[in-house]
Amino acid sequence: MPSSAPAAAVPDPTATTIAVLLIGPAGAGKTSVAKYWADHRRVPTAHISLDDVREWVRSGFADPQSGWNDNSEAQYRLARRTCGFAARNFLANGISCILDDAVFPDRPVVGLGGWKRHVGPGLLPVVLLPGLEIVLERNAERTGNRRLTDEEVARIHGRMAGWYGSGLPIIDNSQLDVPQTAQVLDDVLARSIASPPKW
Repeated sequence: MPSSAPAAAVPDPTATTIAVLLIGPAGAGKTSVAKYWADHRRVPTAHISLDDVREWVRSGFADPQSGWNDNSEAQYRLARRTCGFAARNFLANGISCILDDAVFPDRPVVGLGGWKRHVGPGLLPVVLLPGLEIVLERNAERTGNRRLTDEEVARIHGRMAGWYGSGLPIIDNSQLDVPQTAQVLDDVLARSIASPPKW
């Protein structure tokens, strides 16, 4: 009697060394989800926040809220490269990483293309995109230069909607808390590892 072939094992993203790029607007919960996800993995994992690295610049910090200009653009690029180098170093030493950034779908060469160049082709992008009302509520709880005007939040959220139809996995975490979102992220990553998205 012929034996049946074993079912293909579903990859376990919690036990695999991977690099994840969590994309979304301000207030989507990227940083909270990334920290929680990194804290609860079975393999060593680092959280690399673009905003944190960007704010390493103290004197001469170019705050985009004061106006997007050549200096703020240059500091964003430098922060992305620094994050990418850090991610490559962690990966080379067997440590997974999750990066978070507000990458816009209408600027893929600057955002996704840059991340792929800096981190490598194995990077797994996932979009976190709750509803606008949720993003506005979360933004209202922010302080300092991370809090944006409602108009800016709505504009960014509208641009992020361009990810629909991109082929990238999208998580609507409007009704999910952070642990639930992290679980959905693991489910999405298992599918992405098995069949990487084209980007």
